[in-house]
Amino acid sequence: MAVSATEAVAHIRSGTNIFIHGAAATPTPLIEALAARRDLEGVRLYHLHTNGPAPFAEKGRDKEFRSVSLFTGAPLRAAVQEGRADFVPIFLSDIPGLFLSGAVKLDVAVLQLSPPDAHGYCTLGTSVDAAKAAAETARVVIAEINEQMPRTHGNNLIPFSQIDAFITTNRPLLGHHIEAESEVEARIGELIADLVEDGSTLQMGIGGIPDAALARMKGKQDLGIHTEMFSDRIVDLVEAGAISNRFKKVGQGRIITSFINGSQRLFDFVNDNPLVSFYPCDWTNDTSVIRKNPKVVAINSAIQIDLTGQVCADSIGYRVFSGIGGQMDFIRGAALSPGGKPIIALPSRAMGGKVSRIVSSLAPGAGVVTTRGHVHWVITEYGAVNLHGMSLRERGEALISIAHPDFQADLRRELAETRNIHI
Repeated sequence: MAVSATEAVAHIRSGTNIFIHGAAATPTPLIEALAARRDLEGVRLYHLHTNGPAPFAEKGRDKEFRSVSLFTGAPLRAAVQEGRADFVPIFLSDIPGLFLSGAVKLDVAVLQLSPPDAHGYCTLGTSVDAAKAAAETARVVIAEINEQMPRTHGNNLIPFSQIDAFITTNRPLLGHHIEAESEVEARIGELIADLVEDGSTLQMGIGGIPDAALARMKGKQDLGIHTEMFSDRIVDLVEAGAISNRFKKVGQGRIITSFINGSQRLFDFVNDNPLVSFYPCDWTNDTSVIRKNPKVVAINSAIQIDLTGQVCADSIGYRVFSGIGGQMDFIRGAALSPGGKPIIALPSRAMGGKVSRIVSSLAPGAGVVTTRGHVHWVITEYGAVNLHGMSLRERGEALISIAHPDFQADLRRELAETRNIHI
């Protein structure tokens, strides 16, 4: 029997470990009800990126709630920076194992689900990722059952009988909307699309550069999708007939993902659509699975890359911006795929053009997400270079060639000063 949000979160006690469902599946009413309580202390909230406000991480609440980001989004950046919340650097593929192994013992999983079917099963809807492992290992499952949560296919079922308390809602999901692309994003998108052959298997994230690249692939043939997430532009490619998934070795004929984030159009697309299969991220992001597909093109972004090829993608100096996520999972998987192309794509400049994203040394505190041994293709609006097998001298020269012209002379000077490499 459905209860109020206040009654549902009454199951939560002080000192417990809680998993919070994320992205478009963020269970906002339950989060708000939990944050409204003033009788708790020492509650740890484990989550990936969440959509919408995070009232549990507001100033003055850190003794009651301790947010633990496994991938940090905009609502938690300030709290992590100010020491009121924690961040765990971890591969996306490793997160379910934290719960399944008992390394993190979950007391409660707070989820947003699709309504139960005639057989008594709900689905995890738009986000399976680590939520399946959380639901399987938590002692208590509290759910928002939302009439507007898509019913999705794959390894994502939650028996209604497993739910200890639930509320019912009928509200639109909090999503992400495509923004107009910039000239820089358009140029990078063109360069990426030029590298994508017919029959390739794609992995991409969300944002201007992946969207720009996908927008230029409508003329491709027999593309496949095996990714940790996707957004609206994949719907465009399906409608254009560019995606068939017929050459994939894993999930042939189907789009494979772990979660989605986008507009209502995307949510409608995946609703009861057998073309799309959702799986936990310890499987979608398993390098041994990824590498089985042919011509895997992994499209990932970066905040900075140094002249040796070290890629920072999770922090701006000491300030945590996002997380490791699935970048390394797919960069390595693509490198091992027959004909695969791991790609790091980034604008040449940041801060309104004031600084170069290609640097002689990463900023103090910056994290290396993709090592220089793993990096292959690097693309800016000034070109595409493949660093694989290159010496430090060759890498420096190649990366400077795709840096913004305003910074190339400084980069050459710094390379000479720091590594005695003159080019």
